[in-house]
Amino acid sequence: MVDYLIFLAISTSIFALFGLGLNLQWGFTGLVNFGPVAFMTLGAYTTVLLSLKGVPLFISALLGAVAAALLGLVIGFSTLRLREDYLAIVTIGVGELIRLVVNNQDLPVGDTWTSGAFGVQSYPIPLATFTPNLFVKLLMIGLLTILAGLTLWQLWRWIKFSQPSPKKKFMNRQEFISRLVVGILLGLLSVAIYISGAIALYDYNPKAGLMLLLLLSLAFVFWRLEILVRSPWGRILKAIREDEEVPKAMGKNVFWYKMQSLMLGGAIAGIAGAFFAWQLSAIYPDNFQPQLTFDTWIMVILGGSGNNVGTILGAVIFFAYDALTREVLPKIVPLDEARLGAFRIMVIGLILMGLMIWRPQGILGKKEELTLGK
Repeated sequence: MVDYLIFLAISTSIFALFGLGLNLQWGFTGLVNFGPVAFMTLGAYTTVLLSLKGVPLFISALLGAVAAALLGLVIGFSTLRLREDYLAIVTIGVGELIRLVVNNQDLPVGDTWTSGAFGVQSYPIPLATFTPNLFVKLLMIGLLTILAGLTLWQLWRWIKFSQPSPKKKFMNRQEFISRLVVGILLGLLSVAIYISGAIALYDYNPKAGLMLLLLLSLAFVFWRLEILVRSPWGRILKAIREDEEVPKAMGKNVFWYKMQSLMLGGAIAGIAGAFFAWQLSAIYPDNFQPQLTFDTWIMVILGGSGNNVGTILGAVIFFAYDALTREVLPKIVPLDEARLGAFRIMVIGLILMGLMIWRPQGILGKKEELTLGK
């Protein structure tokens, strides 16, 4: 049970990180990116290939993020001066193009060249061969404790801020209740992950070490994004999303702000790609199918675009649904494995259709910030 919770925590955190990059591009800037998997693929392969050449893992991951950001630069220069539908079309094509190139190109794996279709295996993974002593184990548990405490404290502040009062007329009772329910669920989940992580770190499971590193990275990216989107830079992004002619009239370089958003979101997706590769321990081109893009869009839409907490919530709900239906549905629905998979996808499609009808802004999104109708 502990190992399974750690696996779910890693999977959820990777796609929460991936979704934060997409949410910056679409939720805050209005850029329709239908190929975020391209940035993840480039980040993953750059990281593992450099690490096989002896480059330290931290530097490899940073260079993977830089490569993904440069891809955003190339895509941006070719599309951002045109209508936004060109960006959607180009990103779909680039996502498949990179996967097919990797699949058909020989890759420099170690001292030899190997066909990309055979994948890349046996690359270094953070903390995989690490054997901590008792002091280091307690230090890692302490870091996890601090992270869990900060998470619970921020959830408490987030709920407290939403309490209806005469001074906060904009905050209605329905939003307060939704925040309260979400806060309690995320709090309980944080406690469960903390307990599982503390047990696994004390007995030292390398996957628990990877989970701790990933959670720290997710917390850092979330913290910096929250600061950025509330800064003047973030307000300009929101103005571009609503009507880019307004910031243009104010003398802002809209093209460059869009480029920054596309590149930063791409870099975040590249970091998510590095963690995705480390989780899998062996990567193949088919690991980066367009389905990853669709899943990430589901998470962002489900949680609420333009809301970083909503993106994390969307990832949690998506993987909770995935885990529960894998365990429960076979006992309820008399279908074989292939049809059961199709049924699970159909159900989440129906849920999204209902959400688009009754709450198109998502669970935590604001209707006045909705970009679906653009």
